[in-house]
Amino acid sequence: MSDKKYASIPAFASEIKGFLAEKEGLRLYELALEACAIGPCLEIGSFCGKSTVYLGTACKVKGRTLFTIDHHRGNEEQQPGQPYFDAELLDASAGMLDSFPYLRATIQRAELDDVVVPMVTTSRAAARDWATPLGMVFIDGGHSYETVLADYQCWYPHLLSGGYLAFHDIYPDPSKGGQAPYRVYKLALESGLFEALPMTDSLGVLRRRQPVVVKKQAGR
Repeated sequence: MSDKKYASIPAFASEIKGFLAEKEGLRLYELALEACAIGPCLEIGSFCGKSTVYLGTACKVKGRTLFTIDHHRGNEEQQPGQPYFDAELLDASAGMLDSFPYLRATIQRAELDDVVVPMVTTSRAAARDWATPLGMVFIDGGHSYETVLADYQCWYPHLLSGGYLAFHDIYPDPSKGGQAPYRVYKLALESGLFEALPMTDSLGVLRRRQPVVVKKQAGR
């Protein structure tokens, strides 16, 4: 990360627990810088704060806010006995995972306390009375089809024209990974509301199209 345009990103970003490749994180940073000209940013699935640092740093540079949503109990693949279970995240007193203390520590270490607004809840609950238009939505929460679809349906209506809708873990080749995020990514693209931008590893990026204005012909 020697490029000067990434100088604002904390050097410890690569050390944070998470599944985001550095190349994907840098792309999120670039997208958020552009999105901040449109509106604030929002991420679903902040976990321990890896993507939060990339997105939040861009928002800090541009004087914007990053909203994060996560119930912090882990997704389907992070539960005990599952492939991505991390015993360090287990809250023994509650008998459940709890990644929120890690996110809070990451936000403080990255000096993003005045930029990042964490919401410890479900995506549906956060969206219920949401009224703030957004410049970017990053979906990386639960990876079941129903969960990804709900995240998309809850949040895309709040995305302004020209804003970015990003999905993590997009695998066109089924042998590379799960297909739920990819199915919803394709659904969004097929809606005609979005145009596809180049992918970065498994980071799929769509941009919301400008609304089509139909001019009435004279005399009609």
